[in-house]
Amino acid sequence: MNGWTLLRRNIIHRKSLSLLTITAVAITVFLFVILLLVREGIERGAEKGYGPFEVVVGADGSESQLVLNTFYRAGTPTGNIPFSVMESIQQEQDVEVAFGLTVGDNYNGFPIVGIDPAYFPTRYQDRKLRDGKLYSSLGEVTIGYYVAKELHLRIGDEFYGAHGILGQGGEQLAAEEHEAESEQASGEEHPDEHVSFSYLVTGILPKLNTSDDRAIFTTMDYAWAVHQLEHDADKEVTAVIIKPNSLLATQSLKQKYDQLDNVQAVYTSKAVADILNMVDTGTELMTFVMAICVLLAAVTMVLSLTAAVQERKKDVGLLRLIGKSKSYILLNLVGEGVLLTALGLVLGILLGHLGGWALTDSLFTRTGIHIASGHFATGEATLLVVALAIGAAAAVIPALRIYRVDALSLFKQ
Repeated sequence: MNGWTLLRRNIIHRKSLSLLTITAVAITVFLFVILLLVREGIERGAEKGYGPFEVVVGADGSESQLVLNTFYRAGTPTGNIPFSVMESIQQEQDVEVAFGLTVGDNYNGFPIVGIDPAYFPTRYQDRKLRDGKLYSSLGEVTIGYYVAKELHLRIGDEFYGAHGILGQGGEQLAAEEHEAESEQASGEEHPDEHVSFSYLVTGILPKLNTSDDRAIFTTMDYAWAVHQLEHDADKEVTAVIIKPNSLLATQSLKQKYDQLDNVQAVYTSKAVADILNMVDTGTELMTFVMAICVLLAAVTMVLSLTAAVQERKKDVGLLRLIGKSKSYILLNLVGEGVLLTALGLVLGILLGHLGGWALTDSLFTRTGIHIASGHFATGEATLLVVALAIGAAAAVIPALRIYRVDALSLFKQ
């Protein structure tokens, strides 16, 4: 009987213990794979999240909050700054390009962002729209890839926005309903929905794998039109994103606009690095929990293989008496542990990537983190090697107990 046949028969003979071992390994690997995919998604999103805009200017408050809301569409703004600050920034010689943003409304939970359409070629170069054209006048919108997919919006659809960043308000209109709704708007009360101001979908962005996939873009003056602000002195913007001319210009702009009252200027890369440091702290905690899971899986395997050794003492003794070497028996027992580990690994990796795929939409909607579940994450190869090594080490412990006992004594037992 060859070694492979013997391994297979032993595992099948002990179905319950084998299944327990495979399950313990699979659950541990599953959790590790999910953690690796999420961490890689966060790091990739952080790298791509702010494009060439090295400085962001906004209202005083948390730097992380300002950057998260401005570039990742997460959380709430720190406040608004005067329109005149944006005009001043755009006139700076140190600025290659700067765009003001106005936010504050949403449609079905997706933020409506007012920004100059020149933002897209500046950040994404020559990427072409998936459908339609960029907005060019008040009331026109270009929607992110995920927004179109989730809300089933198409070119020519109209809808009303709702006040707030995280709300679930808004109402979609059929084209024939728009005129009738507009006539009724003045006589009805709508505390959250801006029924008198509708948006027309003119374009759909391609899949960008950034937070822009889950945003709705329109002209910057939409917020002023919604709130009926006509004078420049009353107008405000939520933030200004800046692409400086040089590194020296970056420092100069930061220092100058950080001195204004109720205004802060932030190095985007530094704020993102601070956010990643916080994420790393959480990842370290999760890694510690995962290490405990690995230990439990290893203990389960040791107990399972120890029980197998107790059941197979006579079999091992017989193999020794018919001339099988100690090394053959040792390799067979260790091979059983490695095979069980390998089966658990394969199952855990499959479940991890399936779980990542299942979480992709909900995680992206809530956090903007895009999980690329279709490829191996950084660290999975190391996980494979370490898991197999642990499986082999766990199998050696009970195997050595048999290796050192006299064959006749094993058979007599």
